[in-house]
Amino acid sequence: YDLLNEIRCADLIEGFKSTGKQEFPAIVRKVEEEGSEYEYEVICGARRHWTASYLGWELLIEIRELSDEEAFRLADIENRDRVDISDYERAVDYKNALNAYYSNQKQMAERLEVSIDWLSRFLSLADLPDEIVKAYRDITEIKVRHYRDLAPALKRANTKKKVIEAAKELHGKNLDGKQVITALKAATEQPRPKAALLASYETS
Repeated sequence: YDLLNEIRCADLIEGFKSTGKQEFPAIVRKVEEEGSEYEYEVICGARRHWTASYLGWELLIEIRELSDEEAFRLADIENRDRVDISDYERAVDYKNALNAYYSNQKQMAERLEVSIDWLSRFLSLADLPDEIVKAYRDITEIKVRHYRDLAPALKRANTKKKVIEAAKELHGKNLDGKQVITALKAATEQPRPKAALLASYETS
């Protein structure tokens, strides 16, 4: 929710204004926690909630009775095809859900109706070291393929150390995702010996 802004909600802002109404209600459930300052929890419709608040409109809602696991699955169904939710955000959500609601990856994959391999790629991304995450200017630029590119190096102690050290050097440099992954991959590449370079030059 903290990542939402006028740019990420531009389509909804325009939609609300052009139709003069909120087309679809946000799905909420009552907060059962005693003493909570909120009466409802938004399960589906964080962007609708943000947009309504931004425009000063009342939020149209649909109240449902949902368990925590049901609420997670419902939110996942709505959000899975959204392009404004990053791979890393999904990965962290899946990791938290696995620990909270499921006994193993197989059970979770079955409940979400996805393949174990697909789910495993996201769960692995959630385990990306903090030093690497902080190398990106924005977590929305961290992709599943980035972990795949770094996985071989992260599985070996000597190369993992090089990647972590390289990531720390990128902190605060405001690099985009492509620049970060290029720099981290380069950190694990071994320079060719001078003799090999000479031989390659002489035979070319």
